Amino acid sequence: MFKKVLIANRGEIALRIIRACRELGIKTVAIYSESDSTSRYVKKADETYLARPGQLRAYLNIYGIIELARYAGADAIHPGYGFLAENAEFARACRNAGITFIGPHPEAIEAMGLKVEARKTMKKIGVPVVPGSDGITSVEEAIKFANEIKYPVILKASAGGGGRGLRICSNDEEISKQFPIARSEAKKAFGNDSVFIEKYIEEPHHIEIQIVADKYGNIIHLGERDCSIQRRHQKLIEIAPSLILDEALRQKMGAAAIQAAKSVNYDNVGTVEFLVDKNKNFYFLEMNTRIQVEHTITEEVTGIDIVQTMIRIANGEKLDLKQEDIKLNGYAIQCRINAEDPTKNFMPVTGKITSYYSPGGFGVRIDGHVYKGYTIPPYYDSLLAKLIVRGRTWDEAVRRMHRCLSEYVIRGVKTTIPFYKKVMEDEVFKSGRFTTKYIEERLPYLIYDLERDPLIYVSAIAGAITAYHRL
Repeated sequence: MFKKVLIANRGEIALRIIRACRELGIKTVAIYSESDSTSRYVKKADETYLARPGQLRAYLNIYGIIELARYAGADAIHPGYGFLAENAEFARACRNAGITFIGPHPEAIEAMGLKVEARKTMKKIGVPVVPGSDGITSVEEAIKFANEIKYPVILKASAGGGGRGLRICSNDEEISKQFPIARSEAKKAFGNDSVFIEKYIEEPHHIEIQIVADKYGNIIHLGERDCSIQRRHQKLIEIAPSLILDEALRQKMGAAAIQAAKSVNYDNVGTVEFLVDKNKNFYFLEMNTRIQVEHTITEEVTGIDIVQTMIRIANGEKLDLKQEDIKLNGYAIQCRINAEDPTKNFMPVTGKITSYYSPGGFGVRIDGHVYKGYTIPPYYDSLLAKLIVRGRTWDEAVRRMHRCLSEYVIRGVKTTIPFYKKVMEDEVFKSGRFTTKYIEERLPYLIYDLERDPLIYVSAIAGAITAYHRL
């Protein structure tokens, strides 16, 4: 087993990896920027090093991170998610330095990282893909192709994911307007301005299959997650298993995901994402060659520690599970607790957390990195914590999540907690009839009263008493 792992990430995923390593008896090395110096993960690691340069680039400096790993004597690097997690150059640089990259080999990252090439591969092996182009270089070409496959269509960045470079278009005029914007956003986010067009699937569910593959050709899947509750193509609430899949469709999609992984000789944890239309047809969307933010709910319904599994596979261990061993027990829900104001189009906010109280009880898990007194920096994503619950039934899981959200207190900044409470009360959500358009369609019904900080009332009463005694 590895002796020391450097974690090339920050926040809650860095803390999650530290905990997994500690249970395996592995020492950990954390890197941090100046603004992350007081983060909880920095305090929990065995060793810590200030990474430079700058706040964001500290976690993107490939060769600086590798030099830190060498200096600290780390024999492996875990990239987490985001930043360099799906960067083939980073994985290759680790290999060249004699340091194990805890993730798939760089050739698999490259094969699945370029969406157009991944689509071609899926077509070749018979995995269903959404009708679309292999690349578009001009507005005129985009308009011509869109009319061939019929509107609505979606412009997508060839080199990226995470909702960046996506534009839905319903006519020629919208393509003319959105095409240069999509290319510009793709260039800014991924350093590659190439885009392609797909038929836009209406009323879809966003379903992803968790796969696990060792270095000896053994690949299994751990069931699915429904990630349809999104805004601006960013996931907010995830569920496992899906309420719309039956066992036959689950096995069919699982087999397709395994086939996709085999096509690139995949050798670690990964996720194959699909769109499922209202007629239960499914289409390959992309493959994420890393741990997912929402891996937690798969862990809850399978009992498998996915992060430890990543480490064991990278260490050369064989999978000790077969497909028939995988059983999905009950339901799990994850809510991403973000520092955002849902009343202002989910605008990210920063500031100091003045009060923090987390829920607990049976079937409750929190993966987070913040605390009372923590100052949210403006340089990174808005995720503060992940609240995960599980229940024997779907109804029990929903009720438990609602109870936990009612107990969760974060003061000083706006968060998505009160919005999620309204979602848990919504009959459409509880019925499972939601699609990727859920928030857009249901937003008028999810309005909530702004919560007032109790300290405001305490201060007001104290002020009134003081004024009275001065009379």
